[in-house]
Amino acid sequence: MHRIYLSIASILFAATSLFAQSGIKKAPEVKEGEGPYPQLIIRGVMLIDGTGAPPVGPVDIVVKQNRIVNIVSIGLPTPGMASQGNRPQLEAGGKELNCEGMYLMPGFVDMHGHIGGGQAPIAEYVFKLWMAHGVTTIRDPGSGNGLEWVLDQKNKSAQNLITAPRIKAYVTFGTGSKEPIKTPEQARAWVNDNKLKGADGIKFFGAAPEIMDAALRENKRIGLRSACHHAQLGVARWNVVNSANAGLTTMEHWYGLPEAMLPNSTIQNYPLNYNYSNEQNRFEEAGRLWKQAAAPYTPKWNAVMDTLLKLDFTLDPTFDTYEAARDLHKARRQEWHETYTLPQLWAFYQPSRVAHGSFWFSWGTEQEVAWRENFRLWMTFVNEYKNRGGRVTAGSDNAFIFQVYGFGYIRELELLREAGFHPLEVIRSATLYGAQALGMEKEIGSVEIGKLADFAIVDQNPLENLQVLYGVGAIKLMDDNSVKRVGGVKYTIKDGIIYDAKKLLLDAKKIVDEEKAKSGFKLKQPGVD
Repeated sequence: MHRIYLSIASILFAATSLFAQSGIKKAPEVKEGEGPYPQLIIRGVMLIDGTGAPPVGPVDIVVKQNRIVNIVSIGLPTPGMASQGNRPQLEAGGKELNCEGMYLMPGFVDMHGHIGGGQAPIAEYVFKLWMAHGVTTIRDPGSGNGLEWVLDQKNKSAQNLITAPRIKAYVTFGTGSKEPIKTPEQARAWVNDNKLKGADGIKFFGAAPEIMDAALRENKRIGLRSACHHAQLGVARWNVVNSANAGLTTMEHWYGLPEAMLPNSTIQNYPLNYNYSNEQNRFEEAGRLWKQAAAPYTPKWNAVMDTLLKLDFTLDPTFDTYEAARDLHKARRQEWHETYTLPQLWAFYQPSRVAHGSFWFSWGTEQEVAWRENFRLWMTFVNEYKNRGGRVTAGSDNAFIFQVYGFGYIRELELLREAGFHPLEVIRSATLYGAQALGMEKEIGSVEIGKLADFAIVDQNPLENLQVLYGVGAIKLMDDNSVKRVGGVKYTIKDGIIYDAKKLLLDAKKIVDEEKAKSGFKLKQPGVD
């Protein structure tokens, strides 16, 4: 059975060289942000606190070192109506940040953030793109660069020795085992050893049912969390409902969910010439799966939803990483590719029989139409899950399938909006719900007194247009008929340290420019000489 498990992991990742590379460069230990300060006062900002509450402001937010100590309403948003009498006073050694007219949110949580690898071998590039988009916490599902490597970067980030989000390190089940995991006893032993090594949780792809059950229950017993990409090679025997009942805390993507709702069969209707190792087969048929599941709001559909809701289960859909499947042209022509996509990344995205997610052997109208329907049914489930009180988080799963770090995360927020989320619900999924899923809601995820000072600040209203959160901003026609870019996160504050988000984006561009200069790289579309 372990051989089956290994084939899942190897097909998904080893062949891509994503995690087979040991040469990824660590982020340099450089002091780049300002602070923390004995006192930091963020003046006159509009607050979106992450709980789902509507915006309020203007407010002054007072931070001491890295903790929020006060949030003070300073009057009405009408010019000249702000009260001056009750405003917090700046103390000796303190810092004021004038944010009048700006919007402040909690720092974003990327629940599915791979730290580079073969196709993005410079951690500084990855980290700065995240931070430039307001992402202050990520969960690395799989720790593919090696747990020791990830823990080193995690610890340095926690001490603010590097410019990086705080990191939660999950390890792919079975990694480092001296022999195949063939028994529940071996599974439980590996889980406990994983905790002793310092991991925050486990990332599963699948295994024999008795192995999955033992590992998940033991992981829950010892207090760690878990994620699972229910790979098709194992999902016929073990789907999302099985995992959730055994103690899984989050499911990634959507594999294993429609399979739990098949009304007329026990497995997906695979073509008889299907080969999972052929990635066009894999992704093409994945795009037809939701159509085979029970229709929305039918008894079987409701029964699966009710089971997951009762278990306080978390959905982490990662819509963005599949968007190219429904509109390849749009995904590969996203405007940031020319400036912010590493040459190694662009090469990885091209049609390939070995690079994971580069399944463009012959992809066209028929596949995209099927995937659009797939998205519609998938989004219907996710939105209704949220409506019934379920937790849905924001994860990007970058950098695959023409999605780039940071940019792909903001695209995920747009896709949650498309699914039916109110913009305030989108922000809650990106902040408080992510914190809850990580067990960190007492520290991060909302702007409340006592919590860590993690913020994303933008000079436009993101509720009116989530695109203002992209590093490149949003296009706007001004009153004088000039066309300008507005928005882009202005400040990312992590642990009370202020980072110039636009400078971080420029730093990422410089890394890309340097890599291009080494090889004379020029971005070309596939098949163009």
